[in-house]
Amino acid sequence: MLTLITPPEMGLALAQRLRELRLLKGWTRATLAARAGVSAASLKRFETGGQASLELVLKVAHALGRLGDFAEILQPPPAADIAELEQRAAKPTPKRGRI
Repeated sequence: MLTLITPPEMGLALAQRLRELRLLKGWTRATLAARAGVSAASLKRFETGGQASLELVLKVAHALGRLGDFAEILQPPPAADIAELEQRAAKPTPKRGRI
């Protein structure tokens, strides 16, 4: 699936959504940072620049009650038919790439 959004743009979009969720709860950055167990400076860097570690994003999502939103990302595509499903079950997942 081709997308025109870049990783920095996605980071900014996620940061904006996180900020909106924080403000809907009426929390300051300091409040959310304390509840998530992250520094207020790191949270500010994410909200303003879209840059953060995955750990920070997950901790903040957990504090906002939205950690479950991450359960569906990076899932393998669904099987097209029963034969493909059986083939996946019969063949073990490779331990590393070949290319």
